[in-house]
Amino acid sequence: MRIVIAEDDALLREGLALLLRAEDLDVVATAGTPDAFLDAVDAHGPDVAIVDVRMPPTHTDEGIVAAVEARRRQPGLAVLVLSAYVEQAFATELFSVGATGLGYLLKERVGRVEEFLAALHRVASGGSVIDPEVVGQLLARNRRPDTALAELSPREHEVLALMAEGLGNTMIAERLFVTEGAVHKHIRSIFAKLQLPPDDRADRRVTAVLRYLHDTAARRPS
Repeated sequence: MRIVIAEDDALLREGLALLLRAEDLDVVATAGTPDAFLDAVDAHGPDVAIVDVRMPPTHTDEGIVAAVEARRRQPGLAVLVLSAYVEQAFATELFSVGATGLGYLLKERVGRVEEFLAALHRVASGGSVIDPEVVGQLLARNRRPDTALAELSPREHEVLALMAEGLGNTMIAERLFVTEGAVHKHIRSIFAKLQLPPDDRADRRVTAVLRYLHDTAARRPS
């Protein structure tokens, strides 16, 4: 796995590089500015980019803009975005163009090394990772229940709840003591009932999970 790190904080940037190299991962370049990051992507053709949301010169959305541009220049590039705080608008912007090979984590997760590395590998393999705190705050403002979720069977609710915990199909099957084929069948039914047809612009699994979490938050007493 070839990795480029874009982070303007030199201490964190070098700390991340040391952590990843200690795990025998190939950090091919580090950058402290968006322009240097894009140059590194062009020069090295990495598999994964780890990008800070706020970068010079204005420390607003330069990291998100650079991440989107990097994906335009190198389709298929996996991107794991790190943020010190929940940036609702930026998270929405990032995932609005699709969720395959994308992750959005709070920087505090880096200290939980196993979780961070698991997220990195998941994004690198084409999966999606959204920090639970990010999800909670993204959904907190819209409190209306999702009536389509009422159409799900009890078993489909169980499957969707486990998807929301970040479990893959194999782990869901083990947790529910069913076959993996049965899990696939339930997920297809969930997508159908939530009216989520195949679409290259969006990850149906992520969309379904976000709707489930939104509904859970909406039904929780204020």
